[in-house]
Amino acid sequence: MVEHRHWSMHVLPHLILGLGVLLVVFPVYLAFVGATLDPATIANGQMGVVPGNRFIENMSRVLLAGAGGSTREPVLHMLWNSFVMAMVIAIGKIVISILSAYAVVYFRFPLRKTAFWVIFMTLMLPVEVRIYPTYKIVADLGMLDTVAGLCIPLIASATGTLLFRQFFMTIPDELIEASQMDGAGPVRFFIDTVLPLSLTSIAALFVIQFIYGWNQYLWPLLITSKDSMQTIVIGIKKMIVTQDALTEWQLAMATAVLAMLPPVLVVVVMQKLFVRGLVETEK
Repeated sequence: MVEHRHWSMHVLPHLILGLGVLLVVFPVYLAFVGATLDPATIANGQMGVVPGNRFIENMSRVLLAGAGGSTREPVLHMLWNSFVMAMVIAIGKIVISILSAYAVVYFRFPLRKTAFWVIFMTLMLPVEVRIYPTYKIVADLGMLDTVAGLCIPLIASATGTLLFRQFFMTIPDELIEASQMDGAGPVRFFIDTVLPLSLTSIAALFVIQFIYGWNQYLWPLLITSKDSMQTIVIGIKKMIVTQDALTEWQLAMATAVLAMLPPVLVVVVMQKLFVRGLVETEK
């Protein structure tokens, strides 16, 4: 029996999806429009929805010359700082998470399950609880205003350990037995079998953690005092001046548009692996 669906059953989902896309994309489009205008147009409240002719000028200024105000650091340098921070955090979290999950699943040692649950319980600690002791340790080690200070305290990831643990538990025991019959040790089994099977999960975690590292605000704000070490999120905040000066909104919006590009590019490039990684992990 062929089921005939009313036309509204096809149109309504697309309308809802289109409305959702519009709500998400429209503010981004307004930021792009603002990046193409002169400061007087925005200050006078005359900003419309039609782009202006100052896009190249505004982009060149923020990328190479800095935005002035509270920060004079070129946005290109801030983008580089954010990129390095996001990459180190993402790669570091993946390495630590996959090794810890491998140890918990495939090695038999005392208090193995206790160790996993201790790692998992760290998810219950909010950032505000850990922020002061972490800052104190970083300051005592002389890592303020350094790349190491930006990245190392954020590398450990209970979420990543849980993700890989759940995936490793789906790997058949026959693969372990076959590997042992071939004379492969734990390291060889990890490199030749576990890593290739984990590529999609690694890709999914990389996308999540890259965006997590890119969007960090509180931690970089605490440990960086030099303009040369500030990230793009901190730079945008410093461009919005509230005291004795007029915010150059066209430059702030141009910087915001630039700040969105790397995470969007990572998601677009790794979209298929990202979706497969999430789906396979749930099985």
